[in-house]
Amino acid sequence: VQLQASGGGLVQAGGSLRLSCAASGRALRMYTVGWFRQAPGKERDFVAANNWSGGSTNYADSLKGRFTISRDNAKSTMYLQMNSLKPEDTAVYYCAADRSPRLSDYPSAYDYWGQGTLVTVSS
Repeated sequence: VQLQASGGGLVQAGGSLRLSCAASGRALRMYTVGWFRQAPGKERDFVAANNWSGGSTNYADSLKGRFTISRDNAKSTMYLQMNSLKPEDTAVYYCAADRSPRLSDYPSAYDYWGQGTLVTVSS
């Protein structure tokens, strides 16, 4: 499966963005999907994961309540809704797909990655 992330940009603190990740090659419904982010000079951190049906999710504790992962299998697209953004949310955001149902928060668990989309939150 190939993943293409989009929707990043510049937003003021307190604002919202919705990231999208379109899958091609194979149906997205076959995969657990996840979002990660990487700030300059830092490791890639887990944001959220969602199982094949969208019925089970896993979030980084620090992001619960502000970020929401979702998916539309009919469109083979996953989303990350980000609200109440803070400058510390500035990072490149990556979508990923995992052939297992684990909802893992480890990057190494994911088999396929999108190219990343930059989110910049200004203060």
